[in-house]
Amino acid sequence: MNLKQKLLVIIGPTAVGKTKLSVAMAKRFNGEIISGDSMQIYRRMDIGTAKIRKDEMEGIPHHLIDIKEPNESFSVAEFQQLVREEIAEIAGRGKLPIIAGGTGLYIQSVIYDYRFSDVSGDEKLRQELEQRAKEIGHEALHQELMKVDPISAAAIHPNNVRRVIRALEIYYQAGKPRNEFENIGPADILYNAAVVGLTMDREQLYQRINARVDSMMEEGLLEEVKQLYQLGLRNCQSIQAIGYKEIYQYLDGEISLEEAVEKLKQNSRRYAKRQLTWFRNKMEVKWFDLTNVNDLSKKEMEISQYIEGKLQVKSNTY
Repeated sequence: MNLKQKLLVIIGPTAVGKTKLSVAMAKRFNGEIISGDSMQIYRRMDIGTAKIRKDEMEGIPHHLIDIKEPNESFSVAEFQQLVREEIAEIAGRGKLPIIAGGTGLYIQSVIYDYRFSDVSGDEKLRQELEQRAKEIGHEALHQELMKVDPISAAAIHPNNVRRVIRALEIYYQAGKPRNEFENIGPADILYNAAVVGLTMDREQLYQRINARVDSMMEEGLLEEVKQLYQLGLRNCQSIQAIGYKEIYQYLDGEISLEEAVEKLKQNSRRYAKRQLTWFRNKMEVKWFDLTNVNDLSKKEMEISQYIEGKLQVKSNTY
């Protein structure tokens, strides 16, 4: 009998349909949703992060949204702690905790216990951290290290990205800073988790991403970014997010608005590709293909049947 806490995790690339499905599953299984997105934590960054609107929540409680100011940093370690606390609180109310999002490293850090017998290199993790350095900038990555391993961070210059990445690599593998490291057992999953992955044909997904960006511009993304720009926000983790850094380039006069929008679409498509690669290589996932799905209710039924079997939970009718 599995006595670990039951947990539903809904993952997948940007624009695939995680938000809608998570609300449907929360209604069906008496759940509450924890955002697994590293950028939806920021206030006043709603359109560019595709943050769920109040009416879309359909009365389902959502957690870890709008908990930070855009000038504050946020690390994987902090996310891990906050989400694990939320899981315990939601379960304590008799509800099913549901993590929904697409930030692979963050979600993985929550559901697995990082314990390794040694700290040899992890090529996939290193590549992910190298990509994060490009996305959020050297300073923000160094701030992430400062939060989890201040001793190493103090000894490494932010521009020495290779050493910053190596220190983070050790922390995420060993589960503790390098100076506290000791040999311990292998990684283990901490929860009785049903990990549902959503995917679709790449061409269809890319069309959805392009359409979402156009919709964001119509909804006022430019004005949203302008407000942050006028506050003087620069060189911080939040502004390195896709959807913000491209518009900043336009506001700085480096590129035209048309070029910024095209760049945003391109970066979003590349991000979706990286998300899928990460989830397929790093986590045990039950995948559901949404390509050309016209009747979503049938797919939802298929997914809920999997969840019922995996977690031994009963669904509500609604």
